[in-house]
Amino acid sequence: MAKKAVATLHEGSTDGRAYSKVIKMVKSPKTGAYIFDEQMVPNKDVKEFFKN
Repeated sequence: MAKKAVATLHEGSTDGRAYSKVIKMVKSPKTGAYIFDEQMVPNKDVKEFFKN
C-alpha cells in the first residue's frame, strides 16, 4: 500500500516545483530591528522579489 501511495503522489501535478520559498531580511523602520520576509514565489519572479 505504501508504495502505491508514493507512486500516486509522483504522478500528480508538479505545480509545487514551480514555486520557491524565499526569505529576505528587511530592516524595520519603526524599531530598527531586522525582520524576515518569507514568501512562496513562482520561480520566474524570484529575482524581482529581491529587487524590491
